[in-house]
Formats: sequence, C-alpha cells, structure tokens
Amino acid sequence: MSRAIARFQKVTPLKVQLSKALRTTMTPAEKLIWEQIRAKRLDGIKFRRQQVIVGFIADFYCDAAGLVVEIDGSVHNSPEQKTYDAERDRIFSEKGLTVLRIKNGEVFSDIGKVLEKIRRSCVVGLTSPPKGICDCQAPSPYGEGA
Repeated sequence: MSRAIARFQKVTPLKVQLSKALRTTMTPAEKLIWEQIRAKRLDGIKFRRQQVIVGFIADFYCDAAGLVVEIDGSVHNSPEQKTYDAERDRIFSEKGLTVLRIKNGEVFSDIGKVLEKIRRSCVVGLTSPPKGICDCQAPSPYGEGA
C-alpha cells in the first residue's frame, strides 16, 4: 500500500537541490546501506535516498511500508540534535510513518543485522494499514451481517 506522502507534496526548489546534493555526498555508512537496498535488492522492496518528506530530508524512504530509515553519525548525540530529531520523528509519526534510527557503528559492525532490522520494519509496515487510514472494526464473530 502506498502512502503517496512524498509524491503529492509541494517541495521548494531549494529542498530539491539540497536533496540532490546530499545524494552525491552520502556518508560511508549511508553508501554501504544504499548499496544493499538500492534497486529493490532487499527482498524486492523499493527505497528512495535523500527523499524530501514534509519539508525534511530522510536518508532513506520506503513509501510502500511507510518507513523512514535514518543513519545517525556522532552529530546526532548532541542535546540540540536529539531534540531536533525527536521533533522530526514526531512529525513523521503524525503522518503515519515509522522512523528507524540506526547508528553508523551498527552499519560497520554488523551490516547483516542492520539489514534484517530494516527488512523486519518493512514487513510490519507492508502488512499494517497506515495509522489513521483504517478505523475499521473487526468482523463479527457470527458471520456477515450478524
């Protein structure tokens, strides 16, 4: 199921330019992850890199699963950055997206484990309706129309 959040948003030319620039200056950890998930290499799941979403640029984004993957370096350890990241994650969550934060060290120490985390997060997103989309009740245990 597609969230279509990235597709139907207004993006400023500056954000488009910044997103393109970030694609050419990815960190070593981002490059390593991208090589593993690009071109549907992770179980046929499509990811985009440096995707603009509601004014922010996500490292990686899977629209079908509603998953934002962030690869965090040491800059994310500062109190100011932690506050910024928490607010950003809250906004993504309000849009029905899940944020998976992975530390650079995890990428370099066990890429297989990181890819499995991403895979599991995608499976959850692919099998669950987006938050706020379906307020359906469970079917009656007595059958249709009961």
